[in-house]
Amino acid sequence: MTLRESATFDRPTIAAIQRAAETGVYDIRGWGAKRSVPHFDDLLFLGASLSRYPLEGYRERCGTDVVLGGRHATAPLHLDIPVTIAGMSFGSLSAQAKEALGRGASEMGTSTTTGDGGMTPEERGQSRTLVYQYLPSRYGMNRDHLHAADAIEVVLGQGAKPGGGGMLLGQKIGDRVAAMRTLPAGIDQRSACRHPDWTGPDDLAIKILELREITDWRPPVYVKIGATRAYYDVKLAVAAGADVVVVDGMQGGTAATQEVFIEHVGIPILAALPQAVQALRELGVHRTVQLVVSGGIRTGADVAKAMAMGADAVAIGTAALIALGDNAPRYAADYAALGSAAGFYDFQDGRDPAGITTQDPELAARLDPVEGGRRVANYLRVLTQEAQTLARACGKAHLRNLEPEDLVALTVEAAAMARVPLAGTTWIPGT
Repeated sequence: MTLRESATFDRPTIAAIQRAAETGVYDIRGWGAKRSVPHFDDLLFLGASLSRYPLEGYRERCGTDVVLGGRHATAPLHLDIPVTIAGMSFGSLSAQAKEALGRGASEMGTSTTTGDGGMTPEERGQSRTLVYQYLPSRYGMNRDHLHAADAIEVVLGQGAKPGGGGMLLGQKIGDRVAAMRTLPAGIDQRSACRHPDWTGPDDLAIKILELREITDWRPPVYVKIGATRAYYDVKLAVAAGADVVVVDGMQGGTAATQEVFIEHVGIPILAALPQAVQALRELGVHRTVQLVVSGGIRTGADVAKAMAMGADAVAIGTAALIALGDNAPRYAADYAALGSAAGFYDFQDGRDPAGITTQDPELAARLDPVEGGRRVANYLRVLTQEAQTLARACGKAHLRNLEPEDLVALTVEAAAMARVPLAGTTWIPGT
C-alpha cells in the first residue's frame, strides 16, 4: 500500500495540534504571514514600444519626490523618495537598530517612524524626518515627543493583527524599555487593541483636532489602519480629518502576536489598495489626502506597482530589517542554536543573533548603527532606482504618473483584486 499524506491534516498541521494538546498554549511568533496570497508578483507592467515612448534612463529624468500631509498641516513632509520606514518600536528593536534606520532614511531623504513605546534620542537625533506613532497603549506617549515629531501617526490597526493588540515578551523589557513604557521590567506586555478614549469615528475626529491644537497645526496627522474593510475605514479616516491614510496589508510584520492572527485575519495589500483608492476618489480627495501602503513591500517593482495602483508612497518594515542584516547566513550557527535558520524568522524572544530584534546588550552591540544605516540607505537607493527603471519603461517622467493602465494581471484572482485586466485580454473580473 502506498502512503498518502492528507492535504487537510498535513504534517505541520498535525504537529501544531500535538503541540497545542501537550501545552494548552497558543503559538506566538513575530514577523508576518507565511501563507501564499496574491501579491504584486502577480502583476506585470506594459512597457512602451510603438504606442508609447519609453524614456532613456541615462538622459531623461524620472522624478521620485512626494509631499505628504498638505491637506491641513502647515508643515507637510517633503520627501525625496516615496519609500518610508514603517513604525517599529524601541523594545521590539534595539536602540542600535532604531538609530541605523534613522541614519539610512535620512541619507536618502525619507522618513522613519517610532513605533510603540515612545521616541528615543538615538532615533530622533539621526532621523531628518520622524513620524511619531500615537497608539492605543499610550506607552511612552508624552507632549514633548508630539512637539518633537515631524508628523503624527494615529494607529488604529496593523496588517499582521487588525483588531488585536501587540505583544512584547518580558525578556525584551529591560530597565530602559520598562522606564519608557512605565511597566515592570521582565514582565510580558500586551498592548491594547483599541484606544481608551474613543469608541468611533466621531471621537477620532475630536482626537485629531486635539493633536492639531497641541502641536499648533504644524505636523501632518496620519491615520493607520490594518487592511480589512479598507473602503469604509479610509472614508471614515478622511472624514475624521486625516492628512494621510496608511493601509497595512496582511503581509506586514509584527514584533509578536498569535500565529492564528497573523495567518487568518486581514487581507492582502493587493486587495486593499484599490478599495482605498476608490474611497478617496469618491470623496474627491485622491492625491489631496495621500495614501501610503505597506505589508510585504520588497522590491522596486512592488513600489512601482503600488504607485501605479494609486498609492502616493509605500512603507517598509521587514525588508528594512533584512537590509540591516537580520537573518544573515553568517549567523547560521546562532540561528541553529535557537531551533531556527536564516530566512525563517522564527524567533521573537529577544535572542536575535544580528542584534536587531533584541534588548540583550551583548547581542545589540553586534550591530554597528553607522554600517547598518549605510546598508539601509543602499537598499532604499536600489528600490528607488528599480522603480524609476520601470516608470521610464512605461514612458513616465515621474513615479506618481504611473497608472493602472500600465498594469496587467497574470491570474484571475490578482486581476479581480487589483482591478486591472487579465494579461492578453480586456477583462477585469467582477466588472
